[in-house]
Amino acid sequence: MTLLRALLVVLVLWSGTAWAVNPDERLADPGLEARARALSKELRCMVCQNESIDDSNADLAHDLRVIVRQRLLAGDTDAQVIAYMRARYGDFILLNPPVYEATWLLWFGPFGLLLLSAAGVYVAAHRRRSIDAPLPLSEDETLELQKLLESEPDRS
Repeated sequence: MTLLRALLVVLVLWSGTAWAVNPDERLADPGLEARARALSKELRCMVCQNESIDDSNADLAHDLRVIVRQRLLAGDTDAQVIAYMRARYGDFILLNPPVYEATWLLWFGPFGLLLLSAAGVYVAAHRRRSIDAPLPLSEDETLELQKLLESEPDRS
């Protein structure tokens, strides 16, 4: 019985995204519906922010899915639908924003932080090694050590 409940929970969680698109939103033409679903997976839900509008159950995501389908029914290409959404909501609507000067920090910032962190670890390790390493004896210190070792009685 416990296994059956666990399986039911897994199935419900796994299929939850399929329930985001309501039956009343779907287009009659399977080709247009497939394009709408593909476009919806590229667009960010402005409420959830980490989900596509295809996966989100938010009211705004529903409205955006309807707009996508209306634009497709009006004869827009996929690029025109994306351009329409970008003009209306900015690049933030895209789950994968384009790479250009204004988004360099977004795209390359994490790699820069990783490199800075690695450089910091390297410098810290190098400094620690140089602090822990004993300095070599000067000639005078070496001679004095030799004298001390020779003058010490044999204790064996």
